[in-house]
Amino acid sequence: MTGPHFDFEREALAGGRRWVAGVDEVGRGPLAGPVGVAAVILDPDDLPEGLDDSKALTEAKREALRPVILARAVSVAVAFASAEEIDRYNIRGATLRAMTRAVRALHVPPDLVLVDGRDVPDGLPCPGRPIIGGDALSLSIAAASIVAKTTRDALMRNLDRDFPGYGFCDHVGYATAVHRSALLTLGPGPYHRRSFRLRPEDGADAL
Repeated sequence: MTGPHFDFEREALAGGRRWVAGVDEVGRGPLAGPVGVAAVILDPDDLPEGLDDSKALTEAKREALRPVILARAVSVAVAFASAEEIDRYNIRGATLRAMTRAVRALHVPPDLVLVDGRDVPDGLPCPGRPIIGGDALSLSIAAASIVAKTTRDALMRNLDRDFPGYGFCDHVGYATAVHRSALLTLGPGPYHRRSFRLRPEDGADAL
């Protein structure tokens, strides 16, 4: 079975680029919480082992890889798009804005950004290249997916302590049966996305 590789990055390096960043997001689908975006520049001479799309890894493996990535990467940055920003700009627009912020927060400016998906956000400090399914193809994007996922999960666990009853620590904001039931009982909290709608069969029209 094949996994993410460093071919995109090495091609860019061979073409004269010095630093290549991978960018990925997590949390587009949940009813609550922000979208999390990470940007990661890996060291071509010190690539961590075991990197993969965060969705293909267990929680334990993601959590174990996170400190390895942070310790060995050239630069790592994380940015969020809040529920309010998602409601204002829609999920795609808010995600792209957070991607730009994450890249600009890197303390080492990249020469190329590999972006998971079809879109390259506006406002990047360098050229960007979209790669559909990039988190399963590029090691840099895979590293970003792990950092984004573990960082957002930790944030949602903190929200669970501040806003008990919704079960954020278990479903991290996704529309599980438990979460939908809690919404019908408690109503939306300050971190719920008002523009996201429950299905009619869930018993409510909107958040």
